[in-house]
Amino acid sequence: MVKGKWKILIASLVGSAIEWFDYFLYGTVASLVFNQLFFVNEDPTVGLLIAYTSFALAFFLRPVGGIIFSHIGDRLGRKKTLVLTLSLMGIATFGMGVMPTYQVIGIWAPIFLTLLRFIQGLALGGEWGGSVLLAVEYASKNNRGFFGSVPQMGISLGLILGTLALSIMSLLPHDQFMSWGWRVPFLLSALLVIFGLWIRKGIDETPAFKKAQQEGEVAKIPLVDTLRYHWKEVLIAMGAKVVETAPFYIFGTFIVSYATSTLNFDNTDALNAVLIGSIVATIVIPLVGSLSDRIGRKTIYISGIILTILYAFPYFWMLQQNSVFLLILATVIGLGVIWGSVNAVLGTMISEIFSAKVRYTGISLGYQLGAAVAGGTAPLIATALLVELFNNSYIPVAIYIIFAALISFIAIWSVKDGANRELNDKVQIKA
Repeated sequence: MVKGKWKILIASLVGSAIEWFDYFLYGTVASLVFNQLFFVNEDPTVGLLIAYTSFALAFFLRPVGGIIFSHIGDRLGRKKTLVLTLSLMGIATFGMGVMPTYQVIGIWAPIFLTLLRFIQGLALGGEWGGSVLLAVEYASKNNRGFFGSVPQMGISLGLILGTLALSIMSLLPHDQFMSWGWRVPFLLSALLVIFGLWIRKGIDETPAFKKAQQEGEVAKIPLVDTLRYHWKEVLIAMGAKVVETAPFYIFGTFIVSYATSTLNFDNTDALNAVLIGSIVATIVIPLVGSLSDRIGRKTIYISGIILTILYAFPYFWMLQQNSVFLLILATVIGLGVIWGSVNAVLGTMISEIFSAKVRYTGISLGYQLGAAVAGGTAPLIATALLVELFNNSYIPVAIYIIFAALISFIAIWSVKDGANRELNDKVQIKA
């Protein structure tokens, strides 16, 4: 691989990891700090619910960010958009680090914090599609799966970095952590953003977009063209996203509250299980991405769907044994291996079903709508099924995982594997 393409991969990975680091950081701190310093309420549970609501609402701004920034990306280029999204994410995250608390400015504290969270959601909505296309559109047909998997590593890397940063700062005495320690990761993210911008400033526009420009194939209003001519592909991308996002938030988020509150595991054990699972996923993703260049994206994705269905009940059975080893093993298999494999090929697979002129808009719209509908709601649905409706029985949650997998199976069944076609070829979808 030539030096220039290594720089492209680094640019796509670094930016993606920084964006997800900032995004996940908020979710973790929300339950530790924001419910006490910003969303203040006499009932701590109400404060926590409000903090989590601000976390969830950003999911529904991701499709809006996808529409706004993908319009820029399909009109003016991928590089310009990625510099803009990373800058916005950096400003919002740094702003959270210096934000005065409720005790200082009153009701304006949660209002400003929520506005910054909304900016994060908008930025991430535009970042994902650009990072994937930066890698995929620079790759040759023979290594597109590997290239497309690299920015997907940013999701697990961001989770790892956010967890480690807060774990280190939480070693401080509680008063110091609540006073200033929690702010440090937010402030340090500015250094990561500067590095990411420096990397991205030095890259050129993708070959696929350049070719589209030269041939006059740049859409005037990408969203209109996407919804008029490529609405089937958007629905396919949205449906394909379900099996990746719903199990992810169960294996990586819901598991923490379920293991600690229902199964009485120690909080550290639950977090460590997620951390180890994320590390395994980071290793699995590029390996599976490379494998997809030999056996096809669709083959791996359908295999991941089948494994998700088969694993739903054994996953909860392992957790029920109240063994720390089985807790870690269950999370490694679910989050690290199965989710890691599905996530590895998702970005490349849905990129291959859109033409270059609307590719940024198409994949962003489908991916972010899928994330909003199936991702942001997954922990809420799982908790409601477990606690409110079925008296702590995991069976409905396992069925929910299977249902999510079946939706994706139906969605991608009509897609012809694009591993052997050029990105400018006409897409073929079965009737």
